Amino acid sequence: MQPSLAPTQVTEPYDPFLEPRREDCPWCGSRRLRTRMRAPDPLRHRPGSHTLDECGDCAHVFQNPRLTAEGFAFYHRDSYERQLEEFAERLRSVRTVRRRHRAAAHALSALPDPESWLDVGTGHAHFPEAAKEFFPYTSFDGLDPTARVEQALLDGRVEEAHRGYLSTPGTAARLRARYDVVSMFHHLQHAPEPRAELRAALAVLRPGGHLVVEVPDPRCAFAALLGRWWWSYGQPRHLHLLPLANLRAELERQGCTVLVTDRSAPHAPYDLSAALTLALSHAHPLLRAAAAPLTDVAWALDHALAPLTRHTPFSNAYRLVARKNTDAAARPLP
Repeated sequence: MQPSLAPTQVTEPYDPFLEPRREDCPWCGSRRLRTRMRAPDPLRHRPGSHTLDECGDCAHVFQNPRLTAEGFAFYHRDSYERQLEEFAERLRSVRTVRRRHRAAAHALSALPDPESWLDVGTGHAHFPEAAKEFFPYTSFDGLDPTARVEQALLDGRVEEAHRGYLSTPGTAARLRARYDVVSMFHHLQHAPEPRAELRAALAVLRPGGHLVVEVPDPRCAFAALLGRWWWSYGQPRHLHLLPLANLRAELERQGCTVLVTDRSAPHAPYDLSAALTLALSHAHPLLRAAAAPLTDVAWALDHALAPLTRHTPFSNAYRLVARKNTDAAARPLP
């Protein structure tokens, strides 16, 4: 008699860059999840794809399965950063980026004159460099997970450079209550634990200080229109996309008063041109060269429509300014 064969168990191939898939929302704990988008890595073309799930209760969007520490380190290596910057430069000139930083600094110039300011996720510290025009007596420090912040220190764009995340153990304790303003421009979507990053940001703020957060808006209509080619999905580096309502409620729960929410000024006009560039990233170089005029047309259309789209659901980002209340209860530091 032949022995019976045990049924073969089919498992997903092991990927050292990805954690096991989770079955609940990391923001609210709901198990009502749906797959919102799958996309490959547009730069390295590694096998497989990355998935973003959306919570059916709170609408939080998150990478699932999430990058492991090894994967996270890989996608924040300086070589990958350079590739990403070269890719982004096809969409936005240095002059355009500088103008956006200056406009953001000008929009914040109504804040009480701060003595000290920490820019989180500062990269090359181009925002502090632009903001010094409007805050000439403010001391700007920078924090970033990459070596770019150390180069920014050498170039004189920040006075102190800190490597890592605010939620890195010991960082918030070392910087506790040192700053009048903490800014996070397109940083929170990269943080493995955005709620912990917010807690740490409030810990390093003085009572009455201001927190500035700017992030992609997952409710942007371009996300539905362009699907996986929407640039702000940002796979595999964007781990979380927070709806404005969730961020606002969390900051109020942590003892803040939300002063400003803005869905129009933070809009960056590159959705169509970025989608076309992403779609062509896997194509033969000759095809990419032939399609260059189409990319130019898409870029022109992005900018021509920007005065309209920034005031509609097609706006791709939002900014929130909150004040830490003086009676906010002290919370444990990461």
